[in-house]
Order: sequence, then C-alpha cells, then structure tokens
Amino acid sequence: MTRDYFPRQCWTLSGILIGMMFLCASIAAAQTPSIEGTYQLTSRKLSDGTMLKPPDVMAFYTFTKTHRNFNLVQKDATGKFSSTSNVSTYTLTATEYSETRLFNIVNDQIGGKDIVYDLSGKTQSVPVKMEGGRIQFKAAFGQRSYVFEGNTWTSTAENNTNVDVWEKVP
Repeated sequence: MTRDYFPRQCWTLSGILIGMMFLCASIAAAQTPSIEGTYQLTSRKLSDGTMLKPPDVMAFYTFTKTHRNFNLVQKDATGKFSSTSNVSTYTLTATEYSETRLFNIVNDQIGGKDIVYDLSGKTQSVPVKMEGGRIQFKAAFGQRSYVFEGNTWTSTAENNTNVDVWEKVP
C-alpha cells in the first residue's frame, strides 16, 4: 500500500485557490482605471454660449502612466494671449486621484497679470467616481471637474465659465 501525501481533495482545493487568485487579480486589473493618452482640445464653450475653437484656443494634455503634461494657449478678440503650462506626476486608482505638481507657468496678458511660476512640489488628492467606462473626479489643483468616457474628456469649470471638450489623439 502506497502512502498518498497529497490526497485528491488537497489537489482540488489547491486548484480552486489558484483559480480564485487569478480571478481576483483579473478583477483588480479590470478595475484599475486609465486615462493614459494624449488629448487635443476640440472646443471651449463659454458661459455666454460663445464657442471657441482653434486657433483662438489650442491645447494638448498628455497622461502617461505616471506623469501629465498640459499646455494651453488662448487668444482674445484684441489679440492678447493667455497661456498655461503644467507638468505633474500622478497616480489614479479606482477611488483616488493624487497629483504632485512639478511646475506650473501661467502667462495671462488677457487678464493683465504678471507671469506666475509655481515650483512648489505640492501634492493634493481627490476622490474618484467610476461607473462603467466613465471616470470622474475634480482637478487636484484648480476648480474644474473632469469626466473621461471612451476617447472623450470633458473639463468643466466649477463656476461654469467654460466647458472644454477633449478628444484622444490616435
């Protein structure tokens, strides 16, 4: 009579446990949100209904796995410009968006303000809401709400002064 050190029940239980580990890993991977890609601003709707499009407002926003890079330039009817450049690191989970500002530069001729440089290295976090393929959160810095859905991203100013529509660049 041979001794069975690993009875059949043990192998069955091991198989079930391994299967559950793979299932949990795949569920976690499926719930990890992603906003990676480069987005181009296609339009900006002002609170009075005016629709701005390139070349009056142009912007690109790139999210890698860990960094984001934002550049925007806007020209008003008088020919004055406003521009913003921002580089940060970020993390995005199913429950939180956290961002650390590396630098931010704002040049606001339109508003008649001096150039502002921010190299503070500040970190801020905000909650994330996910429903299906939709990812929603407020900007870590600034007063905007972001909604990512498919290849479109909408950015709305809290005081509704403008709504930006972005399309992912292939």
